[in-house]
Amino acid sequence: MTSAVPPKGTGPLARREARLAWGLLLPTIFSVAMVIILPLLSIFWISFKPIGLADLRPPVPVVRESLRGRPAAAGDVAEVEYRLRNSSQDEVISGVTLSDHWPPGISLVGEMPEGCSLSGQDFFCDFGDIDPKFNSRFRIEVEVGQAFFDWGGDPEESLPVVTGTADNVLTNAEFTLDNFRRIFDGAEFWSVLGVTLAYTIFGTIGALVVGLFAALLLNREFRGQGVLRGLYLFPYVAPVIAVAFTWVTLFDPTSGSANELLIRMGLTGAGINFFGQKPLALIMVILFEVWRYFPLSFLFILARLQSIDHDMYEAADMDGASPFQKFWYLSLPMLLGILSVLFLLRFIWTFNKFDDIFLLTGGSAGTRTLTVNVYEQAFAISNIGAGAAVAVLIFAILLVFSFFFFRFISREEGL
Repeated sequence: MTSAVPPKGTGPLARREARLAWGLLLPTIFSVAMVIILPLLSIFWISFKPIGLADLRPPVPVVRESLRGRPAAAGDVAEVEYRLRNSSQDEVISGVTLSDHWPPGISLVGEMPEGCSLSGQDFFCDFGDIDPKFNSRFRIEVEVGQAFFDWGGDPEESLPVVTGTADNVLTNAEFTLDNFRRIFDGAEFWSVLGVTLAYTIFGTIGALVVGLFAALLLNREFRGQGVLRGLYLFPYVAPVIAVAFTWVTLFDPTSGSANELLIRMGLTGAGINFFGQKPLALIMVILFEVWRYFPLSFLFILARLQSIDHDMYEAADMDGASPFQKFWYLSLPMLLGILSVLFLLRFIWTFNKFDDIFLLTGGSAGTRTLTVNVYEQAFAISNIGAGAAVAVLIFAILLVFSFFFFRFISREEGL
């Protein structure tokens, strides 16, 4: 007879190891959830809400208290002023009440406002419901005694408490598809999407091609090689605001060095507005993208080139292979894996890029991308819901792209 052997990974020791592994992973899972998943879920939630920038703060009653009249001695008459307003421009706040404890030495001498009462030094008002944009003030005449001055004369130490409830569009059960309808019905959406794809595709491919040529150039020993490699990294490590300002200044239509050089060479009769006219502005931001981010591709490709066995190249030299043949049949097949990974990363990062375009053109002159559209919808016109909807659309596009990349391209490259 043969005893049954439990399947691999189902024994008591394997189960204890699995529990230990999950226990060690819990802090990481929690951190990822806090940093990535929860903000992502909040963006999805907001994209289906009719919410503006002002709606991020829930409607609350706001009250300010002050003592008017500047009493200087016991027996002087002053006024306690309360200013009450509704922080919302659209929502009614229900059950608004105000509670305050008056300082010692303050006594009522005038009439009490309707809905208000005083019990000892405890002041209370019931305002019921207050309408949107409500803003009102009322004053109560009081007499100031010596106890008030002995106490210190600072009424702000006894701040009023105001309560009330209101419907919050951010947390209620009201949902809408108007944000997405507004996106797809907009006349500029498809042009913005086309600009985004052109900027992403050409910027990504350009950075890879320039990085590949730079890596091939420096994949050999020569004097000053280390210094040159360090200079190649400058565009990537330099602060983006500094290099963007430099490019804008360099290509300024009136005082830029580039325009002055073109005029002196006789190639143009007047300054060219490189960042202010179509389609030149889009070409310039793509060139900036290529120039700024090719060092990342250069580093990875150079590292992969230096790991290739040089015996293959020596054998190819003996067979009389040309430099192009050695690159095409030996180097390129070895680089396809790293090129695929770089294409995926650069595509995602370029598609999400905002600061470069915003600093160079502000999204004008045909350079408005989806990320710039998110900023304009959410903050320029204060439509947070529409901005979140555009962000969800960006996430969906990148998700589909990643799926097809791993489904087809990476399989062909063995990734």
